[in-house]
Amino acid sequence: MGTIIIPTVVSLSVLGLVLAIVLYLVAQKFKVEEDPRIDDVEAVMPGANCGGCGFAGCRAFAENCVKAGSLDGFFCPVGGNAVMQKVADTLGLQVEEKEPMVAVVRCHGTCDNRETTNIYDGCTSCKVKANLYSGDTGCKYGCLGCGDCVQACKFGAISMNPKTGLPEVDENKCTACGACVKACPKGVIELRNKGKKSMRVFVKCINKDKGAVARKACTNACIGCSKCQKVCEFDAIIIENNLAYIDYNKCRLCRKCEDACPTGAIHAVNFPPRKPKAEAPAAAPAAPKAAPVAKPAAEAPVANVEPKQEEAKA
Repeated sequence: MGTIIIPTVVSLSVLGLVLAIVLYLVAQKFKVEEDPRIDDVEAVMPGANCGGCGFAGCRAFAENCVKAGSLDGFFCPVGGNAVMQKVADTLGLQVEEKEPMVAVVRCHGTCDNRETTNIYDGCTSCKVKANLYSGDTGCKYGCLGCGDCVQACKFGAISMNPKTGLPEVDENKCTACGACVKACPKGVIELRNKGKKSMRVFVKCINKDKGAVARKACTNACIGCSKCQKVCEFDAIIIENNLAYIDYNKCRLCRKCEDACPTGAIHAVNFPPRKPKAEAPAAAPAAPKAAPVAKPAAEAPVANVEPKQEEAKA
């Protein structure tokens, strides 16, 4: 029995040693030298692996930054300008600062604004629901309300409001990674400039139907009347396919378009409350007119009679 076990163990050991040597030689032959700067760049990344930068994760982002030799077109939405500056310092490159972005829900079709025309009883998924039909209301462009964007957000920045049936974005948690934008089958969510002091003005509607049809489906819909475009002094508003859109790069936050919109489709957020307009003081009652003063009667002209000269004494 021992004569069989010992040769078997020896032969297996020799075979394992030979295979290990072969694997080592193959690994040395085909090994890929990796730039050590990749590890340095990855170390300063937030590690969210959200894909908001356009790559599979932070490691892939670091690899492409090192290979490119320039940071043009590269941006980490989670870390923002602070992280990109660290990446630039690590690689000895220059980077331009970008304006912070935030996800914006461009639909205000609340339960009060949109009348429900049917009841959906199926899989709770916006993607599935969009493939089956246009939605529960007369608006085929609006939010479906199943919360795919909530599930896609890794930072807990989106929640569904049970009263309105619409998603709400917590801008303090939003990293502008774009996951919610990709998850929405209707394209309701958009990444927009966060704005100075987080103030921004945008059209909270994406309905492209003609005015009467859009207004019938939702009382808060944009009807493409162009009134906002006419009052904008900065050419920041365009009207296309019966829908207004505000270019945040041109908008100066004057809010004239908000006042001009007849349906309330244009929303201004994070602005301080407006001061009430001072009422003009009531005009004092006019003093009664004085009775006209009668002109004195014209005096009869006095004849200028020269005194008669005394007759000469006889």
